[in-house]
Amino acid sequence: MVGDEKKEVCPYSIEHEGEETILVFNCNKCSYSPSIEDNKVCMAQVIERLSEAKATTKLVFSQKRNYEYDTEQTELLKEIARVYSMLIKDKESFNIEKLNLPGCARLASAFYMQIKKILFELIKEDPIGAYVKVRRLIRLAKIELDKESDPNRAQCIQNYIGMLGVIERELGRTKLIKLAKPYLPGYKLGERDVYRKIFTPTIKPDFMYTKLMSTFPSGAEEIDTYKINEETEVSIFKLKDTVLYLYHVIPPEFNLSEEKYELLDQAKKILSAHEPSEQEFVDPKRMRQVFLNVGHDLIEELAEYNNIKLTEEEKNQLARILVRYTVGFGLIEVLLQDQRVQDITINSPTGQSPIFLVHEIYGECKTNIIPTPTEVESWATKLRMISGRPLDEANPILDTGIILPGAKARVAVISKPLNPSGLAFAFRRHRDKPWTLPLFIKNRMLTPLAAGLLSFLIDGARTILIAGTRSAGKTSLLGALLTEIMRKYRIITIEDTLELPTEALREMNYNIQHMKVASAMTKGTSEVPADEGLRTTLRLGDSCLIIGEVRSTEALALYEAMRVGAMANVVAGTIHGDSPYGVYDRVVNDLGVPKTSFKATDIVVVCNPIKSPDGLHKWRRVTQISEIRKEWEEDPLREHGFVDLMKYDAKEDKLKPTKDLLEGEVEVLKKIAENVKEWAGDWDAVWDNILLRAKVKERLVEVSDREKMPELLEAEFVIQCNDEFHRICEKVAAERGRLDSKRIFLLWDDWLKKTVEKLKQE
Repeated sequence: MVGDEKKEVCPYSIEHEGEETILVFNCNKCSYSPSIEDNKVCMAQVIERLSEAKATTKLVFSQKRNYEYDTEQTELLKEIARVYSMLIKDKESFNIEKLNLPGCARLASAFYMQIKKILFELIKEDPIGAYVKVRRLIRLAKIELDKESDPNRAQCIQNYIGMLGVIERELGRTKLIKLAKPYLPGYKLGERDVYRKIFTPTIKPDFMYTKLMSTFPSGAEEIDTYKINEETEVSIFKLKDTVLYLYHVIPPEFNLSEEKYELLDQAKKILSAHEPSEQEFVDPKRMRQVFLNVGHDLIEELAEYNNIKLTEEEKNQLARILVRYTVGFGLIEVLLQDQRVQDITINSPTGQSPIFLVHEIYGECKTNIIPTPTEVESWATKLRMISGRPLDEANPILDTGIILPGAKARVAVISKPLNPSGLAFAFRRHRDKPWTLPLFIKNRMLTPLAAGLLSFLIDGARTILIAGTRSAGKTSLLGALLTEIMRKYRIITIEDTLELPTEALREMNYNIQHMKVASAMTKGTSEVPADEGLRTTLRLGDSCLIIGEVRSTEALALYEAMRVGAMANVVAGTIHGDSPYGVYDRVVNDLGVPKTSFKATDIVVVCNPIKSPDGLHKWRRVTQISEIRKEWEEDPLREHGFVDLMKYDAKEDKLKPTKDLLEGEVEVLKKIAENVKEWAGDWDAVWDNILLRAKVKERLVEVSDREKMPELLEAEFVIQCNDEFHRICEKVAAERGRLDSKRIFLLWDDWLKKTVEKLKQE
């Protein structure tokens, strides 16, 4: 908005979006960015239009980026517009005849020009300045009144003060002036710093729908800052009036030059002509790569046509952004690439609240990102195509997963009629690499001894259920146990939403087959029911069986198979429950598995979040490892069917072994020992092997910390360490006729040192 303020440079329109009435100014011909807080001409035109469009709920300036002022900020301006409209129509209060007294012609003319300028210009351009100026003029006029001896001139000044008083009173009642009052001492007319403290638009480029609050919050304390992939800036703020932190993100698409915005806008319009088919979404990874290649070539051609010079890295960056906002999930992808983000939630009605997330360090945070209805509808459509599952009135719940560059996530969507106000989403982020037991030791979710015990149980081919509340880390721990299974064994996974790291393990040469079955919450799809899928796995040969979550009719099929001895290898899965008895209650009473069949469970591992005393922080911990004894009839709790092997100690913040474990009174470990010649009847040998495994895991974490090589705790190297451990065990047993733990550890530790040195030299 530039030029003569009397000339309407920016045409406007009134648009309706749901219940919103939006006043939109087309500012494409402006030579600089439109802004209420920075530009008096912008503010003047907005006040003028709001005095006519009284139902407006939002303001938008549309340029290469859209600048949107929300309902609260719009109301501040509407109030000023109402005052402006009322004052210019108030002929009685501002009648010039009140000033035009005998002998006061020159004084009256000067006073009237001041009043006219304030009413018709200053209130629209700078209402705070108008209020300050009126108060200062009143003070000056009162000084002149005290000096004036002529009655007519004194009356003229008195009437002038009265007119100014009307303006002062009406402006002083507005919320804008009340908000500005702390900043008024020393206020300089024409400066707009105060407006910048009050007005903060959300900004989004033309090629995207999501809005972003780019400015830092006033009065907040910045407590952390870091980058995602070296191109996205994240700042964490502690806010004044809430315990919620603010997760403030500035992705690269908000720091581009205007010519790059123009390129992206042109490219998106061209690329949008080809909408991916449902068939293409069957393989989203391949589809994404195709669009990335096409996008790169398109950016290159458009840059050449527009005579814009770009480096290869700039072309790649623009192509990645283009794909994000065509076949991708926009800023959700940026958030999911942050390894510290655990959960993301989008509430309905869309556009009225920001995205919320759970941060690994700062817990619940609100973000500076506000999705729009157009954006979330696009996400819902893509999720329907990716999953092949419906999302409609008959099926208002969609549960699926997505795989993105640098991240994967489980997604739950709810819609009408379950959610009367529209679409809402919950994204559960999973690591793009599998978790490992050493990583959990590093994060203090497990102790080395607990990791050694679980490793021993996996090699002993036991049945294990990992229980816990939501967001307790059940699936992550199950994925870590997969890395403890030797690569010589076949693994079959069965899930209704693909969350386990099967693709990553396949790339690491695991013999693994994943199966996807129908969700218990979805009706009318062609997917195979979970119980049928589970029975099918029994026909696929001798394999370890991993169930993503035991939640419905598949529980009966699972326990039938376990009970008749169809499973000769590891069987493991996750289930909701906060204790061994909670698991029993869920399996037997909720899912209808016979009590005797439940005895096929060997071990229950319980994961639960641990909260700080102030309730502001929480950490994931394994709180219990228990065995399920077989000598009970009716109630395992009363008949001592649950025996804790390790229990969480809150004071020491770690799992500690129980007396039963230390003394070897553990039936499941005795069962494993019965099948190993060297261990049969020798608890000390069994315990020694568990301690050896614990020592190996602990040493790996120590070396990773000392050498500052976090990659040593990742799945690829951990699996290599496990393979070497088993090879050394075999070698020592052949040499000495027994598993000599000291010799095994010495050889393994020597191998670790040499391998780490080689890695450091590469």
